[in-house]
Amino acid sequence: MIVLYQKLTYWLSEHPSIVTFRWSHTQSWGSTWSFLFTSIALYLTLSTFLHLLLGLILRPGRAVPLGPIPAIHSLSMSLISATIFAGTLLSAASEIRETRWFWRRSKTPFQWLLCFPLGTRPSGRVFFWSYLYYLTRFFHMLRTFFTILRRRRLASFQLFNHSILAFTSFLWLEFSQSFQVLSIILTTSVYSVVYGYRFWTAIGLPSACFPFVLNCQILLLGCNLVCHVGVLLLHFFKGGCHGIGAWIFNSVLNGFVLLLFLKFYVNNMQSRNGNYGSDEVNKGEDKDV
Repeated sequence: MIVLYQKLTYWLSEHPSIVTFRWSHTQSWGSTWSFLFTSIALYLTLSTFLHLLLGLILRPGRAVPLGPIPAIHSLSMSLISATIFAGTLLSAASEIRETRWFWRRSKTPFQWLLCFPLGTRPSGRVFFWSYLYYLTRFFHMLRTFFTILRRRRLASFQLFNHSILAFTSFLWLEFSQSFQVLSIILTTSVYSVVYGYRFWTAIGLPSACFPFVLNCQILLLGCNLVCHVGVLLLHFFKGGCHGIGAWIFNSVLNGFVLLLFLKFYVNNMQSRNGNYGSDEVNKGEDKDV
C-alpha cells in the first residue's frame, strides 16, 4: 500500500510536468481570451443549430438513438473527475507543506485553500490540475448535445451553466483566483459520484429511490455558498486574498446560476406531487451540476 501511495503521489503531484507547470498564453493550449469566447460562441451556435435542424427533419418527440455513447461519456467524466480530485488533493498538500513558511503566521492550511496570499502566480501543482479541470469543461459540454438528440430539448439553463463553468474556470487561471482549489476538490468529488451514478443507471442498473443527482447538486451549491462567505471574511480580516476582483465577478455569475437552479428545483418539487417515480418527473435528474 505504501509503494502504491508513493507511486500515486509521484504521478499526481511530483511529476516534473506538474511541478513546473505555468499558465501561459503561448504555452498552454486554450489559454487565450479569443479561444475562450470562440469556443463558447461555437458551443451555443452548434447547440441551437442542431436543435433547429432536428425540428425540421424529424417528427416531434422522436429521439435519435445514441447507443452506449452517453454511458461511456458518464464513465469517462466520473474517472476524470476522480483523477482531478486526487491530484488536486495531493498537490494541495504538497504546496501547503512547501510554502507554509511564507504564510503560516497569517493563515491556516484550510484558510490557504480558501484564500491565496497576495502575489500568487498561476504556476505549480494546483494550477496544473486547475488547467485540466478547465479543459474538461469542454468535454462536459457534450451532455448538451446528448440532451438535444435524445429528448429533442434545448435547455437554456444547460447552455448558460456550461458556458459559465468554462468562463469561471478560465478566470481562475488567468487571475490566480482564490477559492479555486477547494472549489475543484468539492466539484470533482461530486462529479465523480454523480457521473458514476449516471453510468450505473445508463447500463440498466436500478436507480435510487430518491432524487440522487438533485440532492448532490444541492449539497454542492450549499458548500460553495458557505465557502464564498469564508473567502469574503478572510479577504477583509486576514490581509486580502489574491484575485478577489475575479472572485467577485465569478460570484455574480454563480449567483445567477443558483437562482436558475432554485427556480428549477421548486418547479421539479411541485411536479413531484403525487407523481414521484414517473419517467417524466425523473427527467429532472438529468439537470447538470
